[in-house]
Amino acid sequence: REDLRKKRDGGVRRWLWWCAVVVHPVVVVVRDGGDEGGGGERLVRGGCPSGGGGGERLLKEEEMELGDVLDGDGDERGNFIRDAQIPWGDGRGKVLEGGRGLSLSLDQYSGSGFQSKNEYLFGRFDMQLKLVPGNSAGTVTTFFLSSQGEGHDEIDFEFLGNSTGEPYTVHTNVYAQGKGNKEQQFRLWFDPTAAFHTYSIVWNPQRIIFLVDNSPIRVFHNHETSGIAFPKSQPMRVYCSLWNADDWATQGGRVKTDWTLAPFVANYRNFNINACASGGSCGSQSGSSSWQTLELDSKGRNRLRWVQQNHMVYNYCADSQRFPQGVSIECKRSRF
Repeated sequence: REDLRKKRDGGVRRWLWWCAVVVHPVVVVVRDGGDEGGGGERLVRGGCPSGGGGGERLLKEEEMELGDVLDGDGDERGNFIRDAQIPWGDGRGKVLEGGRGLSLSLDQYSGSGFQSKNEYLFGRFDMQLKLVPGNSAGTVTTFFLSSQGEGHDEIDFEFLGNSTGEPYTVHTNVYAQGKGNKEQQFRLWFDPTAAFHTYSIVWNPQRIIFLVDNSPIRVFHNHETSGIAFPKSQPMRVYCSLWNADDWATQGGRVKTDWTLAPFVANYRNFNINACASGGSCGSQSGSSSWQTLELDSKGRNRLRWVQQNHMVYNYCADSQRFPQGVSIECKRSRF
């Protein structure tokens, strides 16, 4: 991963995005998705009492309309005008619907991106996305957290485009103190270009949970006691971008971006943050602080198991060719 330097353009300070570079191309195997694998999975607020004895449920699946953002106690959701800025793209990023939505576009000259105005140390971050439709080969749409500078921390959702009719690849990764190589990749069980879906990152001192429409797809635990670095001391901003990576993003770089289809457009909506602002209070945009102890109950673990068995297409923990010296210690611990 390469940190693009700060640039000055007409006296305006611009931060360009982290650009992903695949040092070790990987071969992925697509598994049959099958049915959605049962509904009603739950996440729990750790330590909260419940009549069922298993922790207070966060949200019933039947109570959530498709794409709804979870916003704690129902307080005001994020607004792109108030909470974000667009330092990159020369007008290719556009705020919509009075701040409720934002679109990013990519053409042969430039991509675009936005970032949160504040930095955060732990929290829950929800974003609704509708990805580039049709032939999106070569494009990468992102939603991630990152600090800046050498030895940075980062938590990634990256959506790798594909040829028409072929599925997107959801690329996840965790960096701590500048070290990554923790990739897991998935194929979604729905068309992410047909409607908005909610992608969430829960980051607390114990674990990081990646969720899609409130279903957990990955948990990365804090294993510092075993010598594995964990992001816990560097405040991070939210970053989102749309950019060209046709040297590696689609089928290992074999399929290039078709610029005759430009501009490519990805849409974001309902930017919601419930987090500890750097130097400020926690949960300033929502009354709930459940993310601070969030964990999975048995049904949530079953859901995670279903996703990983049916929709995971790459796992660094299983890549002995890439890591002939042996997998990292956390791979030998529980994935839940």
